Amino acid sequence: MKNIRIIPRLDIKGPNLVKGIHLEGLRVLGEPSRFAKYYYEQGADEIIYQDTVASLYERNSLTDIINKTAKEIFIPLTVGGGIRTIADIKEIINAGAEKVILNTSAFENPTFVKDASEEFGSSTIVVSIDVK
Repeated sequence: MKNIRIIPRLDIKGPNLVKGIHLEGLRVLGEPSRFAKYYYEQGADEIIYQDTVASLYERNSLTDIINKTAKEIFIPLTVGGGIRTIADIKEIINAGAEKVILNTSAFENPTFVKDASEEFGSSTIVVSIDVK
């Protein structure tokens, strides 16, 4: 029998957790760390934070959210959005994330995935492909 893992993905925009349909009509739900803690208490196996518009706005602003969350929950935290450099990955991991998700940067610079995997280990680097 397969084990089932529960991994909530929390969409972030700026400092807030947001909810929308196909990233349209986003509405603010509240503080991301509060929701992550709720899912942790309900038995989630991992939490994914995804700033889905970070590359569009050329930002990477999840460090404070990661810091706060990592102090409150004790399951793997995976973070994506706006990660363009090895320094970005170091900052996110130092803030408390276990893994990072690469999307835009992986397509714009395919060697970045290889370089990041060599630096941090392949289990730390996740490449996300959006299929429509």
